[in-house]
Amino acid sequence: MNETIISDGLRLATYYARPAKPPAVVSGLVLCHGFPRGPRGAATSGATYPELADRLARDASWVVLTFNFRGTGGSEGDFSIGGWRADLRAAISALSGAGVAGIWLAGVGEGGSLAICEAAADEGIRGVAALGAPAAIDDRRGGRILDLARNAGMIRSPGFPADTAAWDREVAAVDVPAAARRIPPRPLLVVHGSYDEVVPVADARAIGDAAGPGAELRVVHAAGHRLRHDPRAIALLLGWLERQQP
Repeated sequence: MNETIISDGLRLATYYARPAKPPAVVSGLVLCHGFPRGPRGAATSGATYPELADRLARDASWVVLTFNFRGTGGSEGDFSIGGWRADLRAAISALSGAGVAGIWLAGVGEGGSLAICEAAADEGIRGVAALGAPAAIDDRRGGRILDLARNAGMIRSPGFPADTAAWDREVAAVDVPAAARRIPPRPLLVVHGSYDEVVPVADARAIGDAAGPGAELRVVHAAGHRLRHDPRAIALLLGWLERQQP
């Protein structure tokens, strides 16, 4: 079901997926996309996530909320790390009002990185799953992150950001392994492709090692970065969801 939520006065495109026959106690999952990488950039970010949300709701019997971060898809606003974290908090708040017994987070790419960071700051989050998540938001793809965001269409307003130094500091401050240390004893699933062409598998190992023995690290053989389209990765996510307790 397509809806909107409000974050900092911005309207975010949102999609709820619900199981056809919900159990007596139903859990809630916020599903986050990452940076745009397709030929149409930010315009098509998260376009396939409603389909994935429907799959998770159907097969795991969870309520799943997925949404477009500001600056992507049908959502208003311009990309910043602080803004995306505010959007994630708004999604968590919206799902908490949907009658779920607890909230977990799952994210792909940078969405997984920010899900870990937000769970570290919010002890009410019951667990996190991250697929293909980088350990830092950096310029490994070439070029400054601000320029990459503009070129991808994630920044639409002339003159944004007003303070580029502060914007850059927010990006540089993302330290996913440090956040992962604060997740246990809550569950953390880290899934990565062994042939990921965007984020090296060493990032996944750094995140898993930081969280300690309670974290589950799963490397999918010969898989690339687009794990949401890999049935083995989705099977790992579904299995992890089934093991969670409301």
